Amino acid sequence: MSAGFLSDVEAMYDSAAEQLDLPDGLAEKIKVCNATYVTRFGVRLRGRMFTFRGWRATHSTHNAPAKGGIRYALNVNQDEVEALAALMTYKCALLDLPFGGSKGALEIDPTAWEPHELEKITRRFAQELMRHGFLSSATNVPAPDMGTNEQTMMWIADEYRRHKPDDINGMGCVTGKPVGGGGIDGRTEATGRGVQYAIQAFFGSELDRTRAGFVSDSLVGRQVIVQGLGNVGFHAAKFLSQEDRCRITAVIERDGAIRNPDGLDIDALRKHLTTTGGVKGYAGGTYDPNGPRALEDPCDILIPAAMESVLHKDNATRIKAKLIVEAANGPTTFAADQIFQDMGIIVIPDLFANAGGVIVSYFEWVKNLTHIPFGLMERRYEQRDHRTLARSLEKMTGKQFPNEDQDGFLSPRQEIDLVRSGLEEMIFQAFAQVSARANACNGDKPKSLREAAYQISIERVALAYRAMGL
Repeated sequence: MSAGFLSDVEAMYDSAAEQLDLPDGLAEKIKVCNATYVTRFGVRLRGRMFTFRGWRATHSTHNAPAKGGIRYALNVNQDEVEALAALMTYKCALLDLPFGGSKGALEIDPTAWEPHELEKITRRFAQELMRHGFLSSATNVPAPDMGTNEQTMMWIADEYRRHKPDDINGMGCVTGKPVGGGGIDGRTEATGRGVQYAIQAFFGSELDRTRAGFVSDSLVGRQVIVQGLGNVGFHAAKFLSQEDRCRITAVIERDGAIRNPDGLDIDALRKHLTTTGGVKGYAGGTYDPNGPRALEDPCDILIPAAMESVLHKDNATRIKAKLIVEAANGPTTFAADQIFQDMGIIVIPDLFANAGGVIVSYFEWVKNLTHIPFGLMERRYEQRDHRTLARSLEKMTGKQFPNEDQDGFLSPRQEIDLVRSGLEEMIFQAFAQVSARANACNGDKPKSLREAAYQISIERVALAYRAMGL
């Protein structure tokens, strides 16, 4: 499956690049992965030596550092890592972030090890990455991915700091750390929050939502199916249901699907999933052991938020969603993407839809390098300005400032407020550029959002390489 994943990413790239006027050889230079490091290291655990295999791929260094997550899973391999690294290059270029693309993986089942054992394994992996130049705030910056979390990142950061105590920017060697360990408020929710903003941006574009068959820009009552209730899927579903008042009519997990046409209680379902390990037995919906079948349920929005290649040529023609939002990396194969275009199903592609994580990772990285919390310098100044304005309005109108608006207007902005504001701005700005590119068709059929996004990304990477003289 992963070899197919890399082929799909390269096919999507080729489809977009062949329409651009690039110098001979540059398209190939951008496409290939610059370097992939494979490590096999031993760790003594449980009275014996275990050997682990890991990868770190740097797809592009047109900007530095290279940025991308580390995943822990048994079904990882080099092709998958290189495909994910390529997506990170295009994602960062699309969002105009000062990063190249990278990705890492360790062939391990994290649930098979006790926390202290996992820590020892992670620290050894970090040592190998450091030894070969694949870990530092200036060259290569990992983040959490599938099977890893903020604790994993903290172990890596601490190991780096132990080995290089003179690096004043050492805590910026990874992002996605706990807030108490140099992290940033809003990083855990960032990818799911970005999915929500991407959908809001789409519905705010009359041209795009009309192409998908939506008349109104309202999200209230929209039927949403979410595949995967991990960190990304949970936060996306939570925000869409609680803030935008969508109905999450089905959630698909490893052990099956749970449906409720009136809408699932996402907090309660997540609690049940955490307790039992699956959706079976949840009282707030109807259980179906055939999870993939729920992908084909009628809905307004389908959000694949787990693994790659879940939408493929064998099930694409049965998908009934009007809009697919790729919260996971590579959930749609190249063949399925072509089918969706023929069917008129709009896809918000992964290199935009799930970019919230790397955007907020960028904020965290900047915070680590500047050594100053966001909002510290201007927070009190801004609060005084707002209070002065409120008092002026009260004098001018003879009315008291509404109590219900005081918290939002008069309270000082916290880090989470600034993070969400910056994330929303970057998502909406990027979508406006992608939409404009897709719809600038001069009477021809509009481009897909994926093709438009890839073309913007490729052109930006090409400009960087050409500026270097390549």
